[in-house]
Amino acid sequence: MSHSYASANNALQRRRGAAVSAGVATATTVFADRAANAEIWDVEGRRYIDFAGGIAVLNVGHRHPKVLAAVQHQLDRFTHTAFQVMAYEPYIALAERLNALAPIEGDAKTLLFTTGAEAVENAVKIARAATKRPGVIAFTGGFHGRTTLTMALTGKVAPYKRAFGGGLPNVFHLPFPIADRGVSVQDALKALDFLFAADIDPSAVAAIILEPVQGEGGFHPAPVELVAALRAVCDAHGIALIADEVQSGFGRTGKMFAAEHWPCKPDLITVAKSLAGGFPLSGVIGGKDLMDAVEPGGLGGTYGGSPIACAAALAVLDAIETEALLPRADEIGRRLRARIETFVGRNDLRPVAGPRGPGAMIAFDLVDPRTGGPDGAAAKAVAKRALENGLLLLTCGPSGETVRLLAPLTIPFEQLDEGLDILEASLRADAA
Repeated sequence: MSHSYASANNALQRRRGAAVSAGVATATTVFADRAANAEIWDVEGRRYIDFAGGIAVLNVGHRHPKVLAAVQHQLDRFTHTAFQVMAYEPYIALAERLNALAPIEGDAKTLLFTTGAEAVENAVKIARAATKRPGVIAFTGGFHGRTTLTMALTGKVAPYKRAFGGGLPNVFHLPFPIADRGVSVQDALKALDFLFAADIDPSAVAAIILEPVQGEGGFHPAPVELVAALRAVCDAHGIALIADEVQSGFGRTGKMFAAEHWPCKPDLITVAKSLAGGFPLSGVIGGKDLMDAVEPGGLGGTYGGSPIACAAALAVLDAIETEALLPRADEIGRRLRARIETFVGRNDLRPVAGPRGPGAMIAFDLVDPRTGGPDGAAAKAVAKRALENGLLLLTCGPSGETVRLLAPLTIPFEQLDEGLDILEASLRADAA
């Protein structure tokens, strides 16, 4: 291997540093050259097992054949008209599919956008228009985006809010129940009572938004008792319940939508990430009356519902169905849980807590052996060592202590095991 080829990653890193804003972080210092299903090769020819999935975007893997064929077919017809100028069938067909699949009470409608933050922002706009109210309630640890409104909804200051001035009015947060952090469902509901007594009357609240499984917050599922109580509050006061499914949707939890694990249904669902197999696409799905509450022209976006992305999304839905990826997510989750359980309590590995999360949305925490608390530095070190060993990992959680596993649902089991072998090696105490 020539010196120039061997230093290709370093050369690109130097160019990135000179040309790209420091405000966008990158988890690794290697650069992608090509990918297929659950494998990526960098510009120096090094192969990696992908347990990151482009941050939960690639549930059907890199370059799924059905997705590529659908995109190529659409490329040969047209790439853009703007749905608001001249509409097209793939947008309508995708809306029909999503309406039929989503756990929404009664008839549903769909509106398409480009990013997850756009979907969340427009779900709030729809709820505000329908209820004629300003207030929105979210949860600590939740991640809903980086726009001004979605940043306000996000329940974490650093790094998402710290440098960007004060928050928006009419946005409130409740503590998210996590038992091992000492926060119970009753604590959250008591805080809601305090909020209604001290800061905003329920008659002024348009929506309550939460993730069925927190993503950036550490893969903590919303307790069903919490969701049932929130549904009752929403029903009593005419508040819209929004399920932010940007990270948890499209098979990741063993259901098409993670809200299908709930004992009740949300009013609005936001989707993005794995919807279109790597192409930028997002949407809001909701009850017909809510979705039609905004006057024509009040919602939209130039690139929203790109015909190429819609074609890709239809192929993704086909792949999930024909390849039985929902039960496969459960099987992947069983394998991940079983292997991670063998890491717990071993003195030759860094201390870890047991796995959590539904389906294949699995994570575990690195634990500080001195305090028993979260160890973000250890998780970062494990991810770095894993990359050196050929495994792409992401961390998350309030202190960065959580290793989240987002392998494609199409990953061959031998590659899943290979990735877990690398993970175990990267957890070895002598690998520090």
